[in-house]
Amino acid sequence: MTPREYDHSVSYDKWATARWVAEPPKRAGRTDFERDRARVLHSSALRRLSAKTQVLAPGSADFPRTRLTHSLECAQIGRELGREIGCDPDLVDAACLAHDIGHSPFGHNGESALNELGGFEGNAQSLRLLTRLEPKIVGAGLNLTRATLDATLKYPWFADAGTKYGVYAEDAEVFAWIREGVPEGRLCIEAQVMDWADDVAYSVHDLEDGFHAGLIKFKALSNERTVVARTAADLYCDDSVSVAELSETLDSLLALDIWPRNFDGSAESFAALKNLTGELHGRLCVTVQEATLAAAAGRRLIRYGGDLVVPRQQRLECALLKAITAQYVMFREGAAQAQALERELLTELVFAVERGAPGTLDPLLRPAWEAASSDAQRRRVVIDQVASLTDTSAIAWHHRLCFSGG
Repeated sequence: MTPREYDHSVSYDKWATARWVAEPPKRAGRTDFERDRARVLHSSALRRLSAKTQVLAPGSADFPRTRLTHSLECAQIGRELGREIGCDPDLVDAACLAHDIGHSPFGHNGESALNELGGFEGNAQSLRLLTRLEPKIVGAGLNLTRATLDATLKYPWFADAGTKYGVYAEDAEVFAWIREGVPEGRLCIEAQVMDWADDVAYSVHDLEDGFHAGLIKFKALSNERTVVARTAADLYCDDSVSVAELSETLDSLLALDIWPRNFDGSAESFAALKNLTGELHGRLCVTVQEATLAAAAGRRLIRYGGDLVVPRQQRLECALLKAITAQYVMFREGAAQAQALERELLTELVFAVERGAPGTLDPLLRPAWEAASSDAQRRRVVIDQVASLTDTSAIAWHHRLCFSGG
């Protein structure tokens, strides 16, 4: 059976619902995508995200998001947006839950450290975990459907200098199976919904965390608009966007009567902050939904039947919200020193695990170490191990292997 027998643009066909490894028939009453969502939701890898950094470290307070709560919020946003434009909501939900599942301890800072030690990208690691490492079906990971795996691919290509990517060379075979018969480099619309839901959750909720932590204050933000616009231009926009345009967009955004003027922990200030998140959700999602449906002109929006339309205004507002958090939370005093210590810890831990392998590896990963035929393959297994750890377990492993002789 070849993909040419199906029209991927109009239905979730047998090609879309196929699994890498055939499974016996399941009980009636659940769709393939409901099963996919359940598999991700019940996976150990998703639970581990509860102790992995989103922006503020887990345990620094009771309020800040972790990678897990971010993923749950991303799934809620993506499920609703996907449903409204015609996608299968369980498929989008599963992809959103899974989108960060391979990320390392200590957020993007940890990802940078592991990348220097042997090549690491959180999106590629997520695909590796979903299709290989998470033990639902031996050798096939969670064995999700082709359409769900395709929807997790924010960057459906291999590594290229200076760009993000979604697959390691070692996982080329399953990647080719997922992408067989679909346009090269193009994201299915479910992946586009997941990507935008991720951006919305990241930009809005990390901003909320910053206000709650006292790191973002409306008065300071109002007085430093140009600084924020420059940060947005440098980190989150391409060369077609000027600082002047971003400054003008930020002026308009801050002029809205939705911002908490003073967050002091009172019930009124909590309500004002929640109102801000709700209003921002609406600005970033409803307009996108309306623009997408208008462009579709009645076509069914699943798989490769159309594209998500994100107007320029919403893209710029999202970039500016991210930049506010970057400026006042990620770049705050002392953050760089803490991040340097985290990178040093992960570097030392990789070498310690490698020196003691296979005994220092989880039993699940020891067969891969024994089967490895090169130093590069063995380093990949070690990175698989360290990437699977939470912030807290990485610190505990480092203490045990580097200081206790364990």
